[in-house]
Amino acid sequence: MPDEFRAVLRHSHISPRKMRYVTDIVRNKQVNAALDILRATPNRGSYMLIKLIKSAIANANNRSPHIDVDTLMISRLVVDCGPIVHRWRPTTMGRAVPIRKRTSHIT
Repeated sequence: MPDEFRAVLRHSHISPRKMRYVTDIVRNKQVNAALDILRATPNRGSYMLIKLIKSAIANANNRSPHIDVDTLMISRLVVDCGPIVHRWRPTTMGRAVPIRKRTSHIT
């Protein structure tokens, strides 16, 4: 029986800093308690994290069907920077400044 079940969400359109606020709330908690906390959290990142945790639960059920979901715990939750999409915005005197649209990888 494997000890760790993973789920990865890549290229999500939210900055890593905003996502880390949400992940810090549910790190080292039971899965059901974490889902309840995230449902009550109004941040946009909480919806992405709910989807990711449900995916990890499904991966756990597929890899070992006899596992009890109530005993699962979020042991490690990492948010890394993804690629930055640059757009350009015109400013005064013919200049242009970049607008950085940040993305994140959540594991």
